[in-house]
Amino acid sequence: MLKAVIFPGQGSQQRGMGETLFPLFPELIQQANTILNYSIEEICLENPKNLLHSTEYTQPALYVVNALSYYHYLQQGAGKPDYVAGHSLGEYNALLAAEVFDFQTGLTLVKKRGSLMSQAPKGGMAAVLEASKEQIQQVLEKGGFSCIEFANFNAPSQIVLSGDRAQIIEAAHSFQEAKITYIPLNVSGAFHSNLMQGLQSEFTQFLRGFLFQSPKIPVISNLSAKPYSFEVIMENLSKQLVSSVQWQDSVFYMMCAGVEAFEEIGPSDTLTKLVSQIQLSLKDQVRALAHPPHLTTPEKKKEIPSQECKKERQPASQVKEKQTPPLQSELKQVISSIKVSPESLGNASFRKDHGIRYAYASGSMYKGIGSKEIVIRMAKAGLLGFLGTAGMSLQEIEKNLKVIQSELTSRQAYGCNLLHYFNNPEFELQKAELFLKYGVTVVEASAFIQMTPALVFFRLKGIQEKEGSLVIPNSILAKASRPEVAEAFMSPPPEKILSRLLQEGKLTQEEVNLGKTIPVAHDITVEADSAGHTDGATAYALFPAIVSLKKEMMRKYSYQKEIRVGAAGGLGTPESIAASFFMGADYVITGSINQCSVESGTSDQVKEMLQSINVQDTTYAPAGDMFEIGARVQVLRREVFFPARANKLYEIYQQHSSWEEIDTKMKKQIEKRYFQKTVEQVWEETKAYYQSTRPEEIEKAEKSPKHKMALVFKWYFAHSSRLAFEGNPAKKVDFQIHCGPAQGSFNQWVKGTELESWKNRHVDQMAEKLMQGAAEIFEQRLSRFLVK
Repeated sequence: MLKAVIFPGQGSQQRGMGETLFPLFPELIQQANTILNYSIEEICLENPKNLLHSTEYTQPALYVVNALSYYHYLQQGAGKPDYVAGHSLGEYNALLAAEVFDFQTGLTLVKKRGSLMSQAPKGGMAAVLEASKEQIQQVLEKGGFSCIEFANFNAPSQIVLSGDRAQIIEAAHSFQEAKITYIPLNVSGAFHSNLMQGLQSEFTQFLRGFLFQSPKIPVISNLSAKPYSFEVIMENLSKQLVSSVQWQDSVFYMMCAGVEAFEEIGPSDTLTKLVSQIQLSLKDQVRALAHPPHLTTPEKKKEIPSQECKKERQPASQVKEKQTPPLQSELKQVISSIKVSPESLGNASFRKDHGIRYAYASGSMYKGIGSKEIVIRMAKAGLLGFLGTAGMSLQEIEKNLKVIQSELTSRQAYGCNLLHYFNNPEFELQKAELFLKYGVTVVEASAFIQMTPALVFFRLKGIQEKEGSLVIPNSILAKASRPEVAEAFMSPPPEKILSRLLQEGKLTQEEVNLGKTIPVAHDITVEADSAGHTDGATAYALFPAIVSLKKEMMRKYSYQKEIRVGAAGGLGTPESIAASFFMGADYVITGSINQCSVESGTSDQVKEMLQSINVQDTTYAPAGDMFEIGARVQVLRREVFFPARANKLYEIYQQHSSWEEIDTKMKKQIEKRYFQKTVEQVWEETKAYYQSTRPEEIEKAEKSPKHKMALVFKWYFAHSSRLAFEGNPAKKVDFQIHCGPAQGSFNQWVKGTELESWKNRHVDQMAEKLMQGAAEIFEQRLSRFLVK
């Protein structure tokens, strides 16, 4: 099997890169520090003054980390690749791997290159998504944008433009009219365009001072998408500054040469994602090869367009009419090169932004079912987990955060749940303030039906502009099961809330101004039928609708950063996760299945009940926290009476204005079977709770008999949750257990394996098996689909 090693370029840098590599190569680090006249370790690990994102420092840092990563890769016994390639700056690492020059020479070249590019004339760049070169060219010609050029052909769905800054900004309107997604990029120069010509001559002169060797491994050139030859090394490096990066055709070339495995070496997996997109783009072309039209002239075989992928042909005299085996051979070769790994599923920027291995997270489950143990175990495995803070007091949340932070390093990812408190917005805001106090930078927002001060405050606190780039320290993963809710999260924060937060001194004027340019959330989780709060939506109907909405909102607001759309609800098997990624999910979040794990915060009795259920063993009940407005949660119905009793209480609440109006027989039944206490005892407990938390609710209840009845009934919901956490088998008929059908499907999947018992289910291992399985299914189904 042929393999290629590929190296990422500028944009893949991140603080902390190289941390495990620097101690392994002290001599190379010393050489680098001498050449650069500063500490490369300090730049990469501490990022003083945000220098890691300044071109002059970014390029040497990436070159060094890419180089060390490759040397370590070889030390691990991987063996030298058959081909190498790099994106823009990454091409220098490809040439290093091919021994065209040594480490010191390459770093000296890159240092000069970065210095020159940092002095580039002011220009601009923009990414264009889901549009062909011809469509883009048509918009540019129609608008008269003669000073905009094609900079990068990254993938069929991603082309980057470069040129005059004013025209780059002005062109946004033209692309919006053409209904094409157009995203201006935060860069200081018009890289890979003719605006770099003034720097090219100086760099060419600099290159003449060095000697190069013939590549010992084929290096695919950004310039031509063909292998380097000794004669063109200097010319290619010079022209690369002003020419388009032909990344898509470079990958096509290697695939057609028989490369089946692409291994990205460096601090990110940006190129891995692009390679996956390029492989998927072959679908129509491969299907055409699989079912070719009648060929009247056999020698003129149909070829994959726009790629240098020519094969040796037999002489025409040896080719029979309608002979197709060469086509089938080429087809098999292309399909065999399509390899899917768990790391390649989903959106690379999601993984990069959150510092995780997979585009996968374990969702928050209320009252600490999404426990600190889940969060810690996921984080140590390089995955994202959320602490279920809904139903916790501020003191409980603080206690959990202290434990989590004592176990994890600052670079290990985790988040917390921010639940919408319909009747208590002040508490919601206090939770947001507590998260910021403890440095929590990611929250999963759930049950929101409108934007609130707490959401906006958390999102915008600390936002700032540095060296022309927007730095947004806090992220929100927003659950949405309705398009109108998703639209609110995809919009900039409401002016009314911004004004209030500014007036109260919670946000500065700069934070407010910058906040107007970004959505409330860049990550929208499409929540289909799930455990807990749910609208019972169908994923196959809801997800495409939210994706269409996202494209519309990107055109409307021209955000610089793409909004990502993830999937949740019903995910309990590799098949369901693979299906989500097939639909285009940028990430997935699992929920119910993590409740039935060793690390879950619920009782062992609940886990015993959950480990054997099937998909039909759940139903809907009123939500205790939003009882009055009829919101619903999905719960377990097998072995319990809670759903039936909860629905009955809501029915009674709708039909009566007070407890006194209910007929005597029903009241006695509620007290004896539901409460197992008198209503007076329940009211005394309810008053004691609200007097210590929200005394205004008691005052309201004294004036409104119906509100008093609601509070009494909501006691049962809190009581049933407590019983489930306590896990007394004698009380299990009243357990309230939030659960979706995903738990049943997971149980069926692991039946007969060691994971059949919850005592063997660990959240990180479940995630690993699900994502590995999803990658295998994705690859199998894709190959099967392509050859139909």
